[in-house]
Amino acid sequence: MNQQPVVSLENIIVVRGGTTILEGIDWVVEPGQRWVLFGANGSGKTTLMEVVSTYLFPTHGTVEVFGQRLGEVDVREVRPRIGFVGSVPSSLVRKHFPSLDIVVTGRHASFVATRWHHYEDTDWDFARECLRAVHAEELAEREFGTLSLGEQKRVLIARSLVTRPELVLLDEPGSGLDLGARERLVESLAALAKDPGSPPVVLVTHHVEEIPPGFGHILMLAGGEVVAAGPIDQVLTSQALSDTFDLPLQLERRGDRWRAWSPADLPD
Repeated sequence: MNQQPVVSLENIIVVRGGTTILEGIDWVVEPGQRWVLFGANGSGKTTLMEVVSTYLFPTHGTVEVFGQRLGEVDVREVRPRIGFVGSVPSSLVRKHFPSLDIVVTGRHASFVATRWHHYEDTDWDFARECLRAVHAEELAEREFGTLSLGEQKRVLIARSLVTRPELVLLDEPGSGLDLGARERLVESLAALAKDPGSPPVVLVTHHVEEIPPGFGHILMLAGGEVVAAGPIDQVLTSQALSDTFDLPLQLERRGDRWRAWSPADLPD
């Protein structure tokens, strides 16, 4: 039996203030897939994530999420099925709460103390499982405010999993991380990607070095248009990367990781 796509976009156009942000985007995310949404700053990645998360209705085109067409469904029924990790305002996260509490309260989309909602033992057990899924189980009892930025982001990814979402959207989780924290995050996302029980994931980034092993598809944007889309082994090339950034770039794969550089940076 064929499963319906998790996300299906057809000819998506977004115009804001007379400026076209997205132009003619077609994209299908199938069950079990792990996608990288890739492009330079200003390429339209965030706008496309807003469309997929149902918080932005496009100027033109058809959006279906879980087989539900935007404009024909109450989006309040769709949004709880999506786990989203983006720039969460620090004021919403109670820094003195243990990380496990931050995760378990995601079940009610709440940032208040756990005493304000009832949690079963199974809720706490599953919250620990979510921390383990992103290699953050050792952070469970530590106060959120004592964690590094990279550790906090792993805890927030675990929080996004606690509702058992059918789609996870990660908007540049590596932003602001140093090299060590970024590598630990990549390892966590690789573990999540390789877990056959985890939901489809879309990871937004503009660094090929942040693409985790196990992410098998990529959508590359430039100027609000698709440069390339499909299996990462086929479409992520030096030429596609150069077209995405409008710069001559070289791409190298070592094992299951990627590296890019500009020939102009090499010594004569």
